[in-house]
Amino acid sequence: MRWLDRKLQAARIRRVVPYSSGARTLDIGCADGVLFRSLDDRLAGGVGIDMDQVPASTSKYQYVRGAFPAVLPPGDRFDLVVALAVVEHIPEKDQPGFAGACLAALRDGGRVVITVPSSRVDDILKVLKAIRVVDGMADHQHYGFNPLNAIAVFERAGFKLERHSRFQLGLNNLLVFRKPTSA
Repeated sequence: MRWLDRKLQAARIRRVVPYSSGARTLDIGCADGVLFRSLDDRLAGGVGIDMDQVPASTSKYQYVRGAFPAVLPPGDRFDLVVALAVVEHIPEKDQPGFAGACLAALRDGGRVVITVPSSRVDDILKVLKAIRVVDGMADHQHYGFNPLNAIAVFERAGFKLERHSRFQLGLNNLLVFRKPTSA
């Protein structure tokens, strides 16, 4: 990862802070565990899942290599599910299943915090990658992703949108959804 990649990652992680206090957290797309390292003093523990190499598990955090939800430890429930710069890489046909799996992984009243880019980011990424300012991004997975589609997908899965805001000059979106409590 280059300097700008790390800056963008840190900006996404800062968006999770208001929802993290005491939360047992599932980090989908955990990479090298940076979210858990950054918010360690705020979190109650959690599970990080990534398709690539993951760090060694600790007494507080379990790391699992593979695809969510297939490798999620059975029966584990979370207060917070985090997917930073992940949803836009999931094929559209698989996004409803992803949202449903997030719902199933949460305790009642739990939240999902996701960040997704504006569709304008695709062209910018191509330029930044060409001049070697950023790397670590798969061009073929950026397909003009529309954040409003993510809202619809998560709401259809049963979530209630709690917050939608833009950051990084409007090029990134924060979406926070809450799982309703059972009656």
